[in-house]
Amino acid sequence: MNLKLVYFAGLREAVGQSAESLTLPGDVSTVGALRDHLAARGDPWTALSTTRNLRFAVNQQLVGLDAPVKAGDEVAFFPPVTGG
Repeated sequence: MNLKLVYFAGLREAVGQSAESLTLPGDVSTVGALRDHLAARGDPWTALSTTRNLRFAVNQQLVGLDAPVKAGDEVAFFPPVTGG
């Protein structure tokens, strides 16, 4: 499954990129599983599991960790205040 991932604010700085396309294994089917899969990459990706009050959006709609993800989705990760 291919997804577009977007990182904002401090997360963008932590992981060193604003976006990436990623092919995921079939067992990653929710935002929570995606976050855990990315954090398992190690530093600096652990910021995705340690950032307090992290927000998630799938196709520009705010969602929770249990939201499903499917091929072609855009998943955004951002802290609650991203600033301008």
